[in-house]
Amino acid sequence: MKDRFVSGRELDEETYRHLLANRGRLPDPMRYRKGMTYRAAGRSGLRLPEVSLGLWQNFGSVDSFEIMRDTLYTAFDNGICHFDLANDYGPRSGSAEENFGRILKEGLAPYRDEMCISTKAGYPMWEGPYGDGGSKKYLTASLDQSLRRMGLDYVDIFYHHRPDPATPIEETCLALHGIVMQGKALYVGISNYSRAQTEAAIAVFRELKTPFVLNQVRYNLLDRHIEEDGLPAYAEREGFGLAVYSPLEQGLLTDRYANGVPADSRMHKTKTLKEDLLTPAMLQRLGRLREFAAGRGQTLSALALSWVLRQKAVATVIIGASSSAQVLENMQVDPNFTEEEVRAVEEILR
Repeated sequence: MKDRFVSGRELDEETYRHLLANRGRLPDPMRYRKGMTYRAAGRSGLRLPEVSLGLWQNFGSVDSFEIMRDTLYTAFDNGICHFDLANDYGPRSGSAEENFGRILKEGLAPYRDEMCISTKAGYPMWEGPYGDGGSKKYLTASLDQSLRRMGLDYVDIFYHHRPDPATPIEETCLALHGIVMQGKALYVGISNYSRAQTEAAIAVFRELKTPFVLNQVRYNLLDRHIEEDGLPAYAEREGFGLAVYSPLEQGLLTDRYANGVPADSRMHKTKTLKEDLLTPAMLQRLGRLREFAAGRGQTLSALALSWVLRQKAVATVIIGASSSAQVLENMQVDPNFTEEEVRAVEEILR
């Protein structure tokens, strides 16, 4: 790479040689000219790539560091500048943040200002009464640990990972607000909150003037509960965005299971996707969706991502990837559906 300017400044010789020594190349200078679209997170000034990379799976202590580094570089080389983590991502819990921090240290740290980095806390992380939930004690301690693991001074977005009925919503929201005031996060979000729970949080955030921008939710062709809850319309009206995880139903909405269950698939590796989901009716539905996708010149995964992105409230879809090839495949989105195409998909899903 001839261009040694990064985020408006020129790399010094020592940093430049360090990057080349650890990676062998620098990020593609054409990364923002490859067609990635960036969407606003609600009515905020924060813009996210339509497709973001999540590090829930494939970035833990049991995974290949070379593959995860190549996957992350490929994403960045193609305009994906939002990387989504959580304190418990691994396995082992915390190891995804550690590996991400190592990748930054060994090569991508000079590009920090070009990245939107998010993390979360809310699920069990350590033993005792302070390692879970939504208390100020837990959220503050967890973010401090996450920052140390990643080698960062701040994250761009810090989420409360799930509602905690044992903690008053006012305490959770005040904790998130305080984290922004301390400079440890620029924006805050919530995750897995229903519409009613989101309404309660927004009331507090508005009183505090907290930069709340996103609700991260599960949503895909096979799981449309947020539509039934009215969350997309509510988000659009109230001015926050939706960051969608599991848009491919953990691989079910891909070609991975078209001919059985591969030995290296997530169904065999984790407990989060059950083989009994592959009923004859489900396989038939997936086959019809695959045929429809081919008619649009897409893979099933690209169709599934495109379908989620047709919702105006969706700021980004968060993909998981175990290789660079998967990243590239999942970038082929086209959220512009005709009314006839919408009817055809709805008929398949009925």
